[in-house]
Amino acid sequence: MSDEDDFPAMTSHRPYLLRALYEWIADNGMTPHLLVDAEQPGVRVPPHAIKDGRVVLNVAERAVARLQMDNESVSFSARFGGVSYPIDVPMAAVVAIYARETGQGMVLPEDVGGAPADPEGDPATAPQGVPRSVDHDDGGNDDGDGPGPDSTPPRRGHLRVVK
Repeated sequence: MSDEDDFPAMTSHRPYLLRALYEWIADNGMTPHLLVDAEQPGVRVPPHAIKDGRVVLNVAERAVARLQMDNESVSFSARFGGVSYPIDVPMAAVVAIYARETGQGMVLPEDVGGAPADPEGDPATAPQGVPRSVDHDDGGNDDGDGPGPDSTPPRRGHLRVVK
């Protein structure tokens, strides 16, 4: 009998980590962003927001409506270019969560026996260079920290793995 047979199967730990990190980022007054693999099945985001198969989503309270993070998916409504869109992201498609202002966050680990977070390579290196700005409106709250249409491009983001 193997060690795996000695323990009951557990649910995925990814949604619990995501919710905890979201709360940590928000509690510190930062803006939580999700890096999503938009090519995963079931991802519903505006096609024009996808760049290189990825999309960065601002999930701060002021930027979204009806945010729901359950064990299966992240869903909410957000404005992209002034138009409201329903967003649905299966948990397996969430690659990372990080604070826009500092880049601190985490690449979510794979579940044992689950689908890889980044099928094209090492998930720890996938989020490098993610944009600090987002592709959707912040719910009308222009806090002045995002790039305007005539501003210079934002600095490239970075992630620090939280252990």
